[in-house]
Amino acid sequence: MTLNETLLQKLSEWRPTGDGRHVLTASAAGWTATVTAAKADSVASLVWELGLSRTGATPAGLTLRAWADQAAKRVTGLLEPLAVHEVDETRGEAVLRSTTPAQRGAQLLYYELRLQQTAAATLARYQASHIPGSHREQVSFGLTHEVLARVAEDIAG
Repeated sequence: MTLNETLLQKLSEWRPTGDGRHVLTASAAGWTATVTAAKADSVASLVWELGLSRTGATPAGLTLRAWADQAAKRVTGLLEPLAVHEVDETRGEAVLRSTTPAQRGAQLLYYELRLQQTAAATLARYQASHIPGSHREQVSFGLTHEVLARVAEDIAG
């Protein structure tokens, strides 16, 4: 089974109970996906973070820059498309962010995808103010399970 299919199946069966964040893990096709969510029902989740860890071999010749560029092109299920913001080969980290953040009142909302080496990725959503010097805050974001599984597959490549 593909990562998309495995994650979609697990998400459709997932019914976390109680307050706080809950974690679901699914592994397939050389990847482990970890969904951290505040709520989930039969159709969607209120996601805090999506994490991916490569458990299989890295494809020959894959570089951090190439993975970042490919992820920016493939990930299409989010509210805003992603663009490569920074690739730091020395630190082994790439950052992709929403091309145009959503604006709600004085707040900006944007996705951030962090790639570590060619082995791990973390997707989260942030809220920030236009006010200089203000801090950003991580916020939950709603995705249907179908979109969430597809986004995980698109990031993994």
